[in-house]
Amino acid sequence: MNQSLLTVKEVSSFLQVHPKTIYRWVKNQQIPHIKKSELGLRFAAKDINDWIQSGQKKAFPLFGNIPKLDLSLENYDKMLLKGRSVLSKNSKRWNYGIGSVYTRKMKGGKERWYIDFQDECGKRIRKVAKHAQSRGDALLELQEEIRKSFDSKHALNREKIKIEFRELADQYLENYAKVNNLAWKRVETCLKNLCEFLGGSYLHDISPLMIEKYKLKRLNEGIMPATVNRELSVLKRAFNLAISWDMADENPVQRVKFLRKPEPRERILTEDEEMRLFKACTEHLKPIVMTALRTGMRKAEIANLRWNQVDLINREIEVVRTKSGKKRIIPISEDLYQMLRQLRATKENSDFVFQYVDQRTGERKHLRFFRRSFENACRRANIEGFTFHDLRHTFASRLVRAGVDLITVKDLLGHYSVKTTERYTHSNREQKRKAVEILSKDKGGKRPENVLDLSHICHMEETEKLERLVTH
Repeated sequence: MNQSLLTVKEVSSFLQVHPKTIYRWVKNQQIPHIKKSELGLRFAAKDINDWIQSGQKKAFPLFGNIPKLDLSLENYDKMLLKGRSVLSKNSKRWNYGIGSVYTRKMKGGKERWYIDFQDECGKRIRKVAKHAQSRGDALLELQEEIRKSFDSKHALNREKIKIEFRELADQYLENYAKVNNLAWKRVETCLKNLCEFLGGSYLHDISPLMIEKYKLKRLNEGIMPATVNRELSVLKRAFNLAISWDMADENPVQRVKFLRKPEPRERILTEDEEMRLFKACTEHLKPIVMTALRTGMRKAEIANLRWNQVDLINREIEVVRTKSGKKRIIPISEDLYQMLRQLRATKENSDFVFQYVDQRTGERKHLRFFRRSFENACRRANIEGFTFHDLRHTFASRLVRAGVDLITVKDLLGHYSVKTTERYTHSNREQKRKAVEILSKDKGGKRPENVLDLSHICHMEETEKLERLVTH
């Protein structure tokens, strides 16, 4: 370890105390120091680091692991705030001995906190204090950056808390995913796969190279790139939480490139396939398929649909537990309305809309899972490469082709952004053929009869210019 010698001024700057305090500690033998006639008073960087970590003086959060100030902000300002602090209309700056914190007003009028300091090479650094909500928070981030610069300059390697990835995965699943994510079971599956490879590794030992090896392992196992990317997203989110929970210092996934995914598959049900599918559906599956085709609801939304969400008077369905977390209202079409009326008449005392009859007991039960039943219906109808989620794609694509605007389609599907809805704006083969036919002509130089003549519109502007010239 580098045995760099520090001056009184350097130590007082990093410890955020007056040089007179350093001299007083030396006089009372409270701080390790070196006295040489040819050097004067000096301090070994390693000795200062060990002294801080031993807890002999805990008043300096700059070198501690607990991210809070032991002094009140008011007293801290009195002791260290310099006289060059500036308060202007659009910016406020507080200059401390180790650096500065300041605010800037954004376009929307919101204030954002920044920090200004010099790194170990003397280079000026100005950056956003990402997690700062107040001046105290910004000051803490400034202190953390100064601590990192001090460690880097004097080659100090502080002892890190050893936390295995398996422990982080448990904390992530129980305290975050199950609370904030409706699809937490998918997160649980991703974490299980990640733990098989990274579970016994400490967080600070997980490197981008190790993650690249995990990517290669999953691809060699025949896992699709989209699935691998989903697992990397879970890993990235887990490390971001670890940083906010003071369990890790950096996120290695930020330096890992995600796999390139193939173009999303386009499988739309044709009208002939729709007729065959309805004929092949069982009694309990047919209402589910019709609901998916007429509302575009997701599989889980349909499975958990309750009668208190269905308003047969106003002909509306209220979807509550959605992927985006926002409720949405979907109008009920005429054929779906008739089907729901029949279901309601036969299941008056039921809570869930879709049920099945248990063959052993004859009891009606909530129909939560119907993947196998749907796959069997597709096989009987001779429909290949079609999944239940493709019914949602079919609903959206039919709306777009019918001329419905994207904002309405977005609201019906419950998308968070219209960019997600834009994937359904692809044109079919017939639309592409008609587009090409516009440019074609027959041998006689005449356009096909079924192509609209737009020449008068194209030359309208030129004609208007000529008319203006004649009148003048």
